[in-house]
Amino acid sequence: MTYSIAQAADRSGLSIDTLRYYERIGLVDPPARDSGGRRSYSDDDLGWLEFLTKLRTTGMPIRLMREYAQLRRKGLATAGRRKQLLYDHRTDVRQRIAELQACLAILDYKITNYAEVEAKLAGMTLVQEASA
Repeated sequence: MTYSIAQAADRSGLSIDTLRYYERIGLVDPPARDSGGRRSYSDDDLGWLEFLTKLRTTGMPIRLMREYAQLRRKGLATAGRRKQLLYDHRTDVRQRIAELQACLAILDYKITNYAEVEAKLAGMTLVQEASA
């Protein structure tokens, strides 16, 4: 199955401008063209775009994504370097997750603290109303 650039954008969650940008900087190979000269994306293209989106979502810099894409074009001989890029990135992602979990713990503590403050204030209000 093939998809127009608008359909590829819709299915990938990326904008048309982002698809063109990814093509221009070498993250995406130029897609096939239909009889009218319009870009025509395949399911494989969409799979690659999904992977690129995961890399961006996890914070991989564009320069490393470009290196990965260039290595991918060279085939299986580059599997070791590609694996190392992903391994290093996974380490970075795990560190960021740990940082976010620590931040989440602080937020949870603060929310619990404010809930306790509100409960105390509500209790004080009830006591004041009862004595009035």
